[in-house]
Amino acid sequence: MAEKYVVVQGATCTCQFGNTTDILQVKTHAKEFANDQKAIEKPIATTLEIGTSTFRNNSFGSCTQMGNPPPPCKVNLTQWNGFYEKLTLSNGGKVLLEDSRAICAVAGVPCISVVHHGQIEELSEQNFKNTNRKIQSQLNPLVDIVDMEEEKEQYLAQLRSLITLE
Repeated sequence: MAEKYVVVQGATCTCQFGNTTDILQVKTHAKEFANDQKAIEKPIATTLEIGTSTFRNNSFGSCTQMGNPPPPCKVNLTQWNGFYEKLTLSNGGKVLLEDSRAICAVAGVPCISVVHHGQIEELSEQNFKNTNRKIQSQLNPLVDIVDMEEEKEQYLAQLRSLITLE
């Protein structure tokens, strides 16, 4: 099985019967986070993200399922399919994955899908430690990661010595 991203607050979703996207909001808990070192911005989305206030605008534009001409969409999620079944979060919900789909009460079928999972890749100190120096020098010949690390260590040593003098 290929790796899949966990869906978090800020994920972009779309409906096959609408004409715009909307941003998922996680309102069912504030305990488990992904891709968020400070644990304040990216709570993990679960199967409990249902109802009428799950999205920022609560609309995917015009809904072709509701008639012609299509009236404005009013999202009302009834359930999610394709979630990660082996993990239950503290709120009792299962973790949503990037290929999860939601059923809207209007369509009655899994018509809402995740366009982008909401996670943003951020560099950390470990990324620099794992860097292959030869590859990095070819990609960015103006910066030597090892030299940067050595300069950082020297700077920290100077700071430590100043702190111990006081």
